[in-house]
Amino acid sequence: MRLNHPLLRSSKFLVGIGILLFFVILAVVLSSLSSHPKAMIDQPWLPPSNQRLMGTDLFGRDVFSLFAVGTSMSIRIGILAGIVATLLGVIIGAVAGYRGGLTDETLMSITNIMLVIPTLALLIVIAAFLKIRNDLFLAFVIGATSWPWTARSIRSQTLSLRSREFIDLPRISGLSELEIIVEDILPNMLSYVFMCFALQMANGILSETGLSMIGLGPTDIVSLGMMLRWALLWETVRLGYWWVFVPPTIAITLLTTSLLLVNTAMDEVFNPRMRRI
Repeated sequence: MRLNHPLLRSSKFLVGIGILLFFVILAVVLSSLSSHPKAMIDQPWLPPSNQRLMGTDLFGRDVFSLFAVGTSMSIRIGILAGIVATLLGVIIGAVAGYRGGLTDETLMSITNIMLVIPTLALLIVIAAFLKIRNDLFLAFVIGATSWPWTARSIRSQTLSLRSREFIDLPRISGLSELEIIVEDILPNMLSYVFMCFALQMANGILSETGLSMIGLGPTDIVSLGMMLRWALLWETVRLGYWWVFVPPTIAITLLTTSLLLVNTAMDEVFNPRMRRI
């Protein structure tokens, strides 16, 4: 990216990327440096101090270590869910938009049906019947139920691009539909694909949080959502143990906000209708 690129002059983009990078570095560095949460056993409900930066929880576990590992896990689930949802949405939307006809009608009918069903309700039903509950499978389920709006957006972009003159040359040259989509159409909307990924990643983090808080997330991992579940079960708000629920709440809020800022900034730069005169 050029140093004078409009994105680098966008305060929203810089703030969003800055917050996101901060938490990524925090998750990678601190989770590798801090001891395993289960190994850090001390007295329960110790408030933050020099020895325990975020205090301890009901079982005497170091909340700082839990927070470092939990942040890493939530970001991981968000990235994986974002990749799955974006990939499915791009494939379905690009194929439907370029081929048109019966293919378009069939794929969009499926997409519209998926859009009518509330995503969170569908996730709850699927998660309740799942026998396998690990982070990878959860990320896949979240992504596999979150792609429809991305598919509709990509379809609209593809419909616009396929009628452009620069698509006629590869079509006349005899390239297959797949080659035209991959080599000519998708490269011209990479910024839009990344915008979709940013929103899907935020959705993945929030979905994991919601499922974990109601007991339908993986129980053998530490995530920000699981930390909030423990905080609810232990009634930490009523008892005043703020150091247990405040850090994950702030982290989730800032992570999703940063991704929304990145999406908004890119929309303002790459969408002509959003550009300021």
